[in-house]
Amino acid sequence: MTKPTTVTEDSDELAQSSELAAIASTAPTAGSLSESFHNYIQRVRSGDLGSLPAILGLVVLVTFFWAAQPAFGTLGNFADLLKQASPTILLAMGLVFVLLLGEIDLAAGTAAGVCACVMARLSVGYNVAWPIAVGGAILTGVVIGVLTGYLCAKVRIPSFVVTLALFLAFQGVILFIVNNGPGQTGNVTITSNFINDIYNGQMAIWLGWTLAIAVIAAYAAVKVHGRSKRVNANLQAEAMSVLLVKVGAFAVVTVISVYLLNQNRALNKTGGIANINGHLVHVSAHAVEGVPWVVPLVGSFFVLWTFVLGRTRYGRHVYAVGGNNEASRRAGIETERVRISVFIICSTMAAVAGILFASNLHSVDASEGGGTTLLLAVGAAVIGGCSLFGGKGRPMDAVIGGLVVAVIANGMADLVTGNNSSAWQYIVTGAVLLLAAAVDALSRRRAGAAGIA
Repeated sequence: MTKPTTVTEDSDELAQSSELAAIASTAPTAGSLSESFHNYIQRVRSGDLGSLPAILGLVVLVTFFWAAQPAFGTLGNFADLLKQASPTILLAMGLVFVLLLGEIDLAAGTAAGVCACVMARLSVGYNVAWPIAVGGAILTGVVIGVLTGYLCAKVRIPSFVVTLALFLAFQGVILFIVNNGPGQTGNVTITSNFINDIYNGQMAIWLGWTLAIAVIAAYAAVKVHGRSKRVNANLQAEAMSVLLVKVGAFAVVTVISVYLLNQNRALNKTGGIANINGHLVHVSAHAVEGVPWVVPLVGSFFVLWTFVLGRTRYGRHVYAVGGNNEASRRAGIETERVRISVFIICSTMAAVAGILFASNLHSVDASEGGGTTLLLAVGAAVIGGCSLFGGKGRPMDAVIGGLVVAVIANGMADLVTGNNSSAWQYIVTGAVLLLAAAVDALSRRRAGAAGIA
């Protein structure tokens, strides 16, 4: 006589399978370079597309705009693209954590605006040092995340309702901050050179090369260490040829990018004639060269959140809760804490994005964080490969999707001029987002039919 299976045993097995699926999604596969490529093709055919559609779309968009507008491929525009994409990427990284749980944060954009206004008011109105002003903005983001997460996880109000209410309320908070307090009102101009240089400043050339070498060495060390641990534990590990290809490709992209960004991107490289004390003298042009500071900033958060989601127990819990909340709860995972934590991460990243928005414009006003800020960030995450259904997404999705959104905005601004330029930019961005959502739905259906989802 067979022993009946209890509900608890079923739920435990389901929770374990969801957590193992999260681990397996990032586990390397054994075999040679050709075998690894063959396995990847098989996964793609089965519907596991990952970020492939977004990468292909990015290549197509860059090729099209470069062919249509030769100025699109200039070094200056390359640096501008990276800077334009950075706030959206950072905001999208935070939204990835929320989307992994099948939730949504409609207030992320206005939360960024509130944090930016807090920073500006502290810096300009109260004349505090920049570390306190920036720290105040980050702390505001954390508080917003705790409030949002508590209402969603503890009070059990749907995240759509909570964040919609906060979206409306935060617009009032922004108005209150910019129109009240000491110093300027209405439009608050930021005078801190450090804050303004976060978005607009460049690293010294030697520092850019030093950082590139350190990043390449760190990436290689992490890959080798991870492979060694799996080999010592008698687990499947990447073939050394695959590892070398990955490290080599990463090194090539990094070196080329730093080399290009270290070139002088100034439009006027020859200088000009100026009248100084009644004498005409030749004035040398100001060189614009070096890696923009936003690049290592975005890279640091990318490394941090990739490690958190891919290498920690907390990250596996996020994927598990996103895959099956009830099974995760029965398996002993503190699902409410996980739910609160993702909103804290999202709002904290919104604060960082808000600081970049303010640094870009050197000011804040009543429209800070409004408009299409949130929609573009959500679009970036989805375009990059993050699923709206939960359980699927990586920080890399935010990076790729953010670059796609920036390329569309940058390319369309130069390609289509006149009164209809903004209209076409929104139409194209919306069409790309709809296409990405369709690809996600179709790939999930195909993966389900193949038995891998």
